[in-house]
Amino acid sequence: MNDSNSLPEIIIAKWTDRFLAWLIDFIIISGVSTVIIFVIFGTIDYEFEGDVFWAENSQYIPTSILFFAYWTILEYKTGQTIGKKILNLKTTNINGGKPKLKGIMISSFGKSFLLPVDVILGWILTNKKRQRIFNKLGDTLIVKLRESEISENRYTKD
Repeated sequence: MNDSNSLPEIIIAKWTDRFLAWLIDFIIISGVSTVIIFVIFGTIDYEFEGDVFWAENSQYIPTSILFFAYWTILEYKTGQTIGKKILNLKTTNINGGKPKLKGIMISSFGKSFLLPVDVILGWILTNKKRQRIFNKLGDTLIVKLRESEISENRYTKD
């Protein structure tokens, strides 16, 4: 129970909810990425010839950039991606408020380019806040929204 002098309770999101939100986002952005690649190249099975680095990473890098932009824009503007909105999760700063753009970008970079390392190290070095490594570096949390925070029907007619 909160009194007027206490800080509001922050509900840390479960790893399973975070994974499901990520999976929803992954499916959406992977689909968009596939369509973009098909429109640009006329096929989804393309490769660059020549430089081995670009040939091996020709789909990974553009798709990761798209993921980075998606997470950065939506989480900075609204605190939620489509997956987070569906599961009633939100990205906040360490105190439950609006995170800074720099923090969102750091967290998004980890998810977009280094997710396996980020998650595994986050689990190994976990704390009470269930932060991935890049969440810690960006001072961001993933929280579960309360019903009162979810309700968009705050207005009533006279």
